[in-house]
Amino acid sequence: MDWLNQAACADADPDLFFPSGGAGRALHDRTAAKRICARCPVRGLCLAWAMSTRQATGVWGGTCEEERAVLRRQSRR
Repeated sequence: MDWLNQAACADADPDLFFPSGGAGRALHDRTAAKRICARCPVRGLCLAWAMSTRQATGVWGGTCEEERAVLRRQSRR
């Protein structure tokens, strides 16, 4: 997990990446987290780690829980 040191989120507020709920402030935080991910040089590694460890919460590699669930279903096909 050496890639964590290179992550764009290294100095960001962790709460931004783990919003509670799906509306209001949580939706705003999720969008803000994804913006940080969009400029991250290790986004792919982050997403691969989240998928391989089945992260059930949070924004990882620019994806939320629901998006990773879709990716898992697609990869099973």
